[in-house]
Amino acid sequence: MFNKVLIANRGEIALRVLRACKELGIATVAVHSTADNAAMHVRLADESVCIGPPPARDSYLNIPQILAACEISGADAVHPGYGFLSENARFADILDAHNITFIGPTADHIRVMGDKIEAKRTAKRLGIPVVPGSAGAVTDDGEAARIAAEIGFPVIIKASAGGGGRGMKVAKSAADLPVALATARSEAGAAFGDDAVYIEKYLAKPRHIEVQVFGDGMGNAIHLGERDCSLQRRHQKVWEEARSPALDDAQRLRIGEICANAMSELRYRGAGTIEFLYEDGEFYFIEMNTRLQVEHPVTEAITGLDLVHEQIRVAAGLGLSVKQSDINFLGHAIECRINAEDPRTFAPSPGQITYYHAPGGLGIRVDSGVYQGYSIPPFYDSLIGKLIVHGRTRNECLMRLRRALDEIVVDGVKTTLPLFQDLVDNPDIQAGQYDIHWLEQYLAGLAKAA
Repeated sequence: MFNKVLIANRGEIALRVLRACKELGIATVAVHSTADNAAMHVRLADESVCIGPPPARDSYLNIPQILAACEISGADAVHPGYGFLSENARFADILDAHNITFIGPTADHIRVMGDKIEAKRTAKRLGIPVVPGSAGAVTDDGEAARIAAEIGFPVIIKASAGGGGRGMKVAKSAADLPVALATARSEAGAAFGDDAVYIEKYLAKPRHIEVQVFGDGMGNAIHLGERDCSLQRRHQKVWEEARSPALDDAQRLRIGEICANAMSELRYRGAGTIEFLYEDGEFYFIEMNTRLQVEHPVTEAITGLDLVHEQIRVAAGLGLSVKQSDINFLGHAIECRINAEDPRTFAPSPGQITYYHAPGGLGIRVDSGVYQGYSIPPFYDSLIGKLIVHGRTRNECLMRLRRALDEIVVDGVKTTLPLFQDLVDNPDIQAGQYDIHWLEQYLAGLAKAA
């Protein structure tokens, strides 16, 4: 096991990793920007190292500074959390060259799955169902028109190196295609330094279903069930559930086994999430995230397994603590991402939290790094925390969520709490009848009525 883990992140995920390390008896090092001097993970870590000024490029994305912090502190492993450097293959390579363990997949697996085109090829080779589309990057408009005609409109153009909805455009007809291609390439080049794009069939009303997988790097792999992340705004997840209200047990078993078998063949190491669009009973691979997901707590709630503990075990060469036959799924869990944003316009609302009260009681978990008097800096994402609720049934979970949303108090900044209070009482949400477009259509209706 490791002696000391450096946590190369901030906010609630840094605190989440720190807690897991403490439970395993591992010393911790918090790195932070000058804007995060008073952050909770910095206060609770055994050691802390300031790595630069507020801009992420000068601190949390500054590999030389993080490496220096490892050398100063004597850390023998780094946990990257999510975002920032968590899917940076070069970072993993550099740590390996300095005999520091990257708590995550191999650099090669990060590279393969980080290139959306290569990821799709790999998924297809491993027997994972994929969305119909181009075999690789599309560089010629004539070739794009031919492929689009073959798979049928509407189509979606995606950035090969992209994510988060950037470099993603829909063409509803052949007339729309040239502009969609040009715009997607331009956005991809600006956001990722790579303007390569590919084409896929655009599904009209899919759900976003993802499968949590874990591998030990030696050919043993398991799945931990699925999560439904269909409630999204601008391709960013807002509300996540485990398990999906859209699937039956046979569908769950089938897609879970496909994913676990694929990771076994790939000899994948660590935590990963295979994401699908799901429509009319069929799954279509869209990407794989080679890291811990923001929404991992809902999987922990229904399995009782600590995913960060497993990440650390696997990275230390101890293997998985469980087999597939050991995994039992219990009840239902929902996570709400509470942001410091206006609940209608979603404009960021940084500032000082003047009063904070977290909900409690059976089945309630709050993952957050904030506290009363804490000032949310304007330099990073606006996530205040995650409210995770677990119940024996989905209905019990929804009732418990409503109660928790009534209890939580965050004063001093605007938050998205009112949105979740509306959603929990919405008939479509209560019935589990929604797709990836539902939330944006709902918000558009509110804006029109205002």
